[in-house]
Amino acid sequence: MTHIRITEHPEQATAAIRAQVAMAELADFFSHAFSDTMAVLQKQGVQPVGPPFGKYYGQPGVQVDVEAGFPVAGAIEPAGNVVPGELPAGRVVEATHIGPFDTLASTYADVESFFVEHKLKPSAVMWENYLADPETEQSPENARTQICWPVD
Repeated sequence: MTHIRITEHPEQATAAIRAQVAMAELADFFSHAFSDTMAVLQKQGVQPVGPPFGKYYGQPGVQVDVEAGFPVAGAIEPAGNVVPGELPAGRVVEATHIGPFDTLASTYADVESFFVEHKLKPSAVMWENYLADPETEQSPENARTQICWPVD
């Protein structure tokens, strides 16, 4: 069973790229979004203040409305596709998935059960923090993805 908890999340400024992406192209989108966002941050002399994230707007289907980037200390200047944004403040159901992305569905099922068991309503928007990315982690089974799903 996944360890799941409710936390209070402060508002967090971000720099990211948002797009409608085919699920099959999600990994490529993340790779380009992270590198493009990091290039803009470096050009503006801004350092990320946390791990990269993927923010999802609504339930994914064949296509997903997704934003990918980094948390930053304050608003950045928009540059190309990279724009300022935020991760919202409020109560968040949080779980950490350990393992490759292709096993994330089981952790999401646990989180959805948590919402039902605790009579909570999930927000339409949620995000993942990539604490140990499978692309850079030596062993994909050690990748860590923090799921943050706000409570409406």
